[in-house]
Amino acid sequence: MTHRLTASPETCRWGYLDATVPPVLTVRSGERVTIETVSGGPDALPPEGFHVPPELRVIHAAEAGLPFGPHILTGPVAIEGAQAGDVLEVRILDVALRQDWGFNRHRPLAGTLPDDFPDFHHMNIPLDGERRTARMPWELEIPLAPFFGVMAVAPPPEWGRCTSIIPRAFGGNLDNKELVAGTTLFLPVFAEGALFSCGDGHGAQGDGEVNVTAIETALSGTFEFVLRTDLRLTYPRAETPTHVITMGLDPDLDRCAERALREMIDLVVARTGITRDEAYALCSIAADLRVTQTVNQHKGVHCMLRKEYLVR
Repeated sequence: MTHRLTASPETCRWGYLDATVPPVLTVRSGERVTIETVSGGPDALPPEGFHVPPELRVIHAAEAGLPFGPHILTGPVAIEGAQAGDVLEVRILDVALRQDWGFNRHRPLAGTLPDDFPDFHHMNIPLDGERRTARMPWELEIPLAPFFGVMAVAPPPEWGRCTSIIPRAFGGNLDNKELVAGTTLFLPVFAEGALFSCGDGHGAQGDGEVNVTAIETALSGTFEFVLRTDLRLTYPRAETPTHVITMGLDPDLDRCAERALREMIDLVVARTGITRDEAYALCSIAADLRVTQTVNQHKGVHCMLRKEYLVR
């Protein structure tokens, strides 16, 4: 069965994750959900001639007078039977554009170079869904590779309401450009039902997302949710068709790299049965440490290793 969850004031929250938010949809393990998302405040809207999802204006109106958070998140979706200590396997089956434009912006005192750019800068960027390209204002065309910057389960209830800006053990604002259609994200569960939400659609992004934004846009994603009671994770992991991915999140990039590497060593040992010393050597020879993003207060590093090396 495939369910559909549309974006609306009733199904969206602006800027936070919270285990006390009741689910807007409940599904069984193995079922699929197509989730629609929107992005941006009223000041991000394009000029006349572009398609603006009508629900985006309705959400703007419903939030009038409230401080805007950075991400409009659709959800949460509960998975029957999920309990703290389980793992939610999120199979990303499809990611599709919902509009013909995106935007990129930076502001003073933010981004990777907070003191270098003293002025606010905003670009609306036309998107061609058929050709899967974005056209920059100077006519450069960039290939689209859409993914969700935010995919998360609910944080532990004792953490209370958590900003959507900072990625943590529950996932969230990972901004990992590898998580396109065809990949799988594994998230440790901290609350009953898991309570999955997503948003922060990106049309394209470089590793780093250095000025704080990618090509921000509205996306729909089709996910298959599988409850894994046989796994025990404390941190997000992912798999592409060719690689396994571990992650590290911390204000310090050194700590990010260390966490991602330790997670990969653990994964290699569990999958292959080789020693930790051998796994450490394998990572030095064949794994890649990549800077995920440098702008979400907690930065990110992800470690990638080809699946073909997970043999004994």
